[in-house]
Amino acid sequence: MLVAGVDSSTQSTKVLLCQAEDGVIVGHATSPHPDGTECDPELWWHALTAAGDGLLDRAEAIGVAAQQHGMVVLDEDGQVIRPALLWNDMRSAPQAAALIAEMGGPAEWARLTGSVPTASFTVTKLRWLAENEPDAAARTDRVLLPHDWLTWRLAGASAEPTTDRGDASGTGYFSPAADRWLPDLAEAALRRPVRLPRVAGPAEIVARTPGGTALSAGTPGGTALSAGTHGGTALSAGTGDNMGAALGLGIGLGEVVVSIGTSGTAYAVAAAPAADESGLVAGFADATGRFLPLVATVNAARVLTVTARMLGTDSDGLSRLALAAPAGAQGLTLLPYLDGERSPNRPDANGVLRGLTSSNTTPQNLARAAVEAVLCSLADAIDDLADCGISAQRVILIGGAARSAAIRAVAPAIFGVPVTVPEAGEYVALGAARQAAWAVSGAAAAPSWRPAAPAAEYTGEPTPRVRQRYAALRDDTVGWGSS
Repeated sequence: MLVAGVDSSTQSTKVLLCQAEDGVIVGHATSPHPDGTECDPELWWHALTAAGDGLLDRAEAIGVAAQQHGMVVLDEDGQVIRPALLWNDMRSAPQAAALIAEMGGPAEWARLTGSVPTASFTVTKLRWLAENEPDAAARTDRVLLPHDWLTWRLAGASAEPTTDRGDASGTGYFSPAADRWLPDLAEAALRRPVRLPRVAGPAEIVARTPGGTALSAGTPGGTALSAGTHGGTALSAGTGDNMGAALGLGIGLGEVVVSIGTSGTAYAVAAAPAADESGLVAGFADATGRFLPLVATVNAARVLTVTARMLGTDSDGLSRLALAAPAGAQGLTLLPYLDGERSPNRPDANGVLRGLTSSNTTPQNLARAAVEAVLCSLADAIDDLADCGISAQRVILIGGAARSAAIRAVAPAIFGVPVTVPEAGEYVALGAARQAAWAVSGAAAAPSWRPAAPAAEYTGEPTPRVRQRYAALRDDTVGWGSS
């Protein structure tokens, strides 16, 4: 039996077709998304139909994982009202501050939702909509997340929209500890009642695709594909991208994962919910019924891309330059908050380069400073998890930037623990496929899928001086903004 997993990320849609019993990948495809901080959901759908062509119609079940937090608002007819505001859109930072103050402060938000909302969270985007596009807010009947909307599109117009507890936990109006929506918070943010999707169980089949049609762009909420004569392809609950990656990796309790992609994340699977009053650790749920405390950064792999462009090279060239420089880049230190930052919550911040001298301004040192900056930012995130009782004995490193030889070599020295790098793969899509296989199996637990190849192990002598210089720059620039 074959199952399909979809990863609808910020940058693209990836589809994997896998054997349900062991996770062996038998087909894969990708289709790009436009760049930016908002997106018409129809473009995600077109990317899904392009990447899924010839794959989804071979699957007995489909799971969809997607970027967290995105606000998809629908009218009474199920039509999208405006482009979705994405996780990396920082325009709702003032609304985040106002909501925190209105609802009793950070401690109360952490108690209720497990997290203190930043501009990334859906709840802040609802308030932004109410204040800046009141006509659109007045038309809003329902709010979905990206993976909710795509699953609903696959299911057809007559289906009930659903979500899962993992993705719901990133909205700012769901309680991971109590496993329920907090509709009063959504209503307070939008300043009117709004319908929310049903929260499905981790291994639930939430719908089947309508039978008798082929995969096509279709109409909003329209039919999508058919697979056989059993009434359509089974659709699992789906989840958020970080939850999907955790499921795809098969991580156990207490294992710490660092992902360096469009965003940076550090997270671990936990048995108990987190409620960090500082707001640095988001107390998310995972896709299995457990919890996923997580720290997210806005600036990650793009910092490396931008630095490579400045130096007139590509990612491999940047890596070679960085490895040719000594640890600490001869005193050159970069604060990588190029597009504002979420952890720490500094939405108006920008990048800062400190320590320039006539002798250290070389391409090698700038490349090294960029690599160390991204890793120091994520080392801070690992420390934040430690403050919540999750101490990393090793780090599992994934994401596009984990392919970088410089990132792999420098990470153990910055993190201070050994680093394991699994075989490069689309772990979000793999996790979505594993969830789909779980849903159709009827089993009590997700199937055990073994990795195709052993992970690579990296060690290195810790370089505390690099982190100290980074921390000094981070702290000295508090209050600096883009104006």
